[in-house]
Amino acid sequence: MEQKLNHFDHKGNAVMVDVTEKKITKRTAIASGKIKVSQKVIEAVISGTAKKGDVLGVARVAGIMAVKQTAQLIPMCHTLLIQKCSVDFEVKEKTCEILARCTVKLEGKTGVEMEALTGVSVALLTIYDMCKAIDKSMVIGDVHLEKKTGGKSGDYIY
Repeated sequence: MEQKLNHFDHKGNAVMVDVTEKKITKRTAIASGKIKVSQKVIEAVISGTAKKGDVLGVARVAGIMAVKQTAQLIPMCHTLLIQKCSVDFEVKEKTCEILARCTVKLEGKTGVEMEALTGVSVALLTIYDMCKAIDKSMVIGDVHLEKKTGGKSGDYIY
Protein backbone atom coordinates (compact mmCIF):
# COMPACT_ATOMS: atom_id res chain seq x y z
CA MET A 1 0.00 0.00 0.00
CA GLU A 2 1.41 3.36 -1.05
CA GLN A 3 1.35 5.98 1.68
CA LYS A 4 0.17 9.43 0.58
CA LEU A 5 2.35 12.33 1.73
CA ASN A 6 0.13 14.83 3.49
CA HIS A 7 2.44 17.87 3.43
CA PHE A 8 1.44 18.62 -0.18
CA ASP A 9 -1.82 19.84 -1.67
CA HIS A 10 -3.36 18.51 -4.92
CA LYS A 11 -1.11 20.87 -6.93
CA GLY A 12 2.09 19.70 -5.22
CA ASN A 13 2.47 22.80 -3.06
CA ALA A 14 3.92 22.37 0.43
CA VAL A 15 1.24 22.89 3.08
CA MET A 16 0.81 22.47 6.81
CA VAL A 17 -1.22 19.34 7.58
CA ASP A 18 -4.81 20.06 8.62
CA VAL A 19 -5.29 18.51 12.06
CA THR A 20 -8.63 20.16 12.92
CA GLU A 21 -10.55 16.88 12.66
CA LYS A 22 -8.03 14.75 14.57
CA LYS A 23 -8.76 13.55 18.08
CA ILE A 24 -6.76 14.78 21.06
CA THR A 25 -4.60 11.97 22.45
CA LYS A 26 -1.70 11.69 24.87
CA ARG A 27 1.53 11.83 22.90
CA THR A 28 5.13 11.24 23.88
CA ALA A 29 8.38 11.29 21.94
CA ILE A 30 11.88 10.41 23.09
CA ALA A 31 14.90 11.27 20.95
CA SER A 32 18.57 10.77 21.64
CA GLY A 33 21.98 11.45 20.20
CA LYS A 34 25.57 11.67 21.28
CA ILE A 35 28.68 13.76 21.03
CA LYS A 36 32.12 12.19 20.90
CA VAL A 37 34.64 14.40 22.71
CA SER A 38 38.26 14.34 23.84
CA GLN A 39 39.49 13.35 27.27
CA LYS A 40 40.11 17.05 28.01
CA VAL A 41 36.49 17.90 27.26
CA ILE A 42 35.16 15.02 29.37
CA GLU A 43 37.32 16.19 32.28
CA ALA A 44 36.12 19.80 31.91
CA VAL A 45 32.47 18.72 31.77
CA ILE A 46 32.76 16.44 34.81
CA SER A 47 34.81 18.87 36.89
CA GLY A 48 32.82 21.94 35.87
CA THR A 49 35.91 23.79 34.66
CA ALA A 50 34.81 24.78 31.15
CA LYS A 51 35.30 28.54 30.76
CA LYS A 52 31.72 29.10 29.60
CA GLY A 53 30.28 27.50 32.74
CA ASP A 54 28.09 24.49 33.55
CA VAL A 55 28.11 22.72 30.19
CA LEU A 56 25.32 20.21 30.82
CA GLY A 57 23.17 22.67 32.76
CA VAL A 58 23.25 25.18 29.91
CA ALA A 59 22.78 22.43 27.29
CA ARG A 60 19.72 21.18 29.19
CA VAL A 61 18.12 24.64 29.17
CA ALA A 62 19.03 25.14 25.49
CA GLY A 63 17.40 21.83 24.57
CA ILE A 64 14.21 22.71 26.43
CA MET A 65 14.11 26.15 24.81
CA ALA A 66 14.60 24.55 21.38
CA VAL A 67 11.68 22.18 21.95
CA LYS A 68 9.45 25.21 22.52
CA GLN A 69 10.73 26.91 19.34
CA THR A 70 10.47 23.99 16.92
CA ALA A 71 7.57 25.48 14.95
CA GLN A 72 9.69 28.60 14.28
CA LEU A 73 12.56 26.47 12.94
CA ILE A 74 10.81 23.78 10.88
CA PRO A 75 8.30 25.32 8.44
CA MET A 76 5.45 22.78 8.50
CA CYS A 77 5.49 22.01 12.24
CA HIS A 78 2.45 23.04 14.25
CA THR A 79 2.82 25.34 17.24
CA LEU A 80 2.22 23.07 20.23
CA LEU A 81 1.43 23.54 23.89
CA ILE A 82 4.18 21.37 25.39
CA GLN A 83 3.14 19.92 28.74
CA LYS A 84 6.38 18.14 29.72
CA CYS A 85 9.93 18.36 28.49
CA SER A 86 13.16 17.01 29.89
CA VAL A 87 16.72 16.77 28.61
CA ASP A 88 19.01 14.31 30.36
CA PHE A 89 22.64 13.37 29.88
CA GLU A 90 24.79 10.32 30.42
CA VAL A 91 28.52 11.01 30.50
CA LYS A 92 30.49 7.98 29.35
CA GLU A 93 33.96 8.67 30.66
CA LYS A 94 35.62 5.55 29.23
CA THR A 95 34.47 6.15 25.66
CA CYS A 96 34.59 9.98 25.86
CA GLU A 97 30.95 10.33 24.82
CA ILE A 98 28.03 12.30 26.16
CA LEU A 99 24.60 10.84 25.42
CA ALA A 100 21.69 13.28 25.37
CA ARG A 101 18.05 12.22 25.61
CA CYS A 102 15.05 14.53 25.17
CA THR A 103 11.54 13.54 26.26
CA VAL A 104 8.50 15.59 25.22
CA LYS A 105 4.86 15.04 26.20
CA LEU A 106 1.51 16.64 25.55
CA GLU A 107 -2.15 15.98 24.93
CA GLY A 108 -2.89 17.15 21.42
CA LYS A 109 -3.78 16.50 17.80
CA THR A 110 -0.26 16.08 16.46
CA GLY A 111 2.90 14.37 17.63
CA VAL A 112 6.02 15.74 19.27
CA GLU A 113 8.71 13.79 17.42
CA MET A 114 10.18 16.88 15.74
CA GLU A 115 10.26 18.70 19.07
CA ALA A 116 12.20 15.88 20.75
CA LEU A 117 14.64 15.64 17.81
CA THR A 118 15.14 19.41 17.83
CA GLY A 119 15.68 19.46 21.59
CA VAL A 120 18.35 16.76 21.55
CA SER A 121 20.09 18.33 18.54
CA VAL A 122 20.32 21.77 20.12
CA ALA A 123 21.47 20.30 23.44
CA LEU A 124 24.34 18.55 21.62
CA LEU A 125 25.19 21.67 19.62
CA THR A 126 25.32 23.63 22.87
CA ILE A 127 27.82 21.17 24.32
CA TYR A 128 29.93 21.70 21.21
CA ASP A 129 29.67 25.48 21.51
CA MET A 130 30.59 25.51 25.18
CA CYS A 131 33.59 23.19 24.71
CA LYS A 132 34.99 24.24 21.33
CA ALA A 133 37.68 26.36 22.99
CA ILE A 134 39.04 23.15 24.53
CA ASP A 135 38.83 20.99 21.39
CA LYS A 136 37.05 21.52 18.06
CA SER A 137 37.28 17.88 16.95
CA MET A 138 34.01 16.83 18.62
CA VAL A 139 31.60 14.75 16.52
CA ILE A 140 27.82 14.84 16.92
CA GLY A 141 25.93 11.79 15.72
CA ASP A 142 23.34 9.07 16.09
CA VAL A 143 20.47 11.55 16.54
CA HIS A 144 17.30 9.52 16.23
CA LEU A 145 13.79 8.95 17.51
CA GLU A 146 13.88 6.24 20.18
CA LYS A 147 10.19 6.01 20.89
CA LYS A 148 6.86 7.66 20.24
CA THR A 149 3.41 6.95 21.60
CA GLY A 150 -0.06 8.17 20.75
CA GLY A 151 -1.83 9.30 17.63
CA LYS A 152 -3.32 7.51 14.66
CA SER A 153 -0.08 5.80 13.64
CA GLY A 154 0.30 4.22 17.07
CA ASP A 155 3.46 3.46 18.99
CA TYR A 156 6.97 3.31 17.57
CA ILE A 157 10.11 1.92 19.19
CA TYR A 158 13.50 2.19 17.47
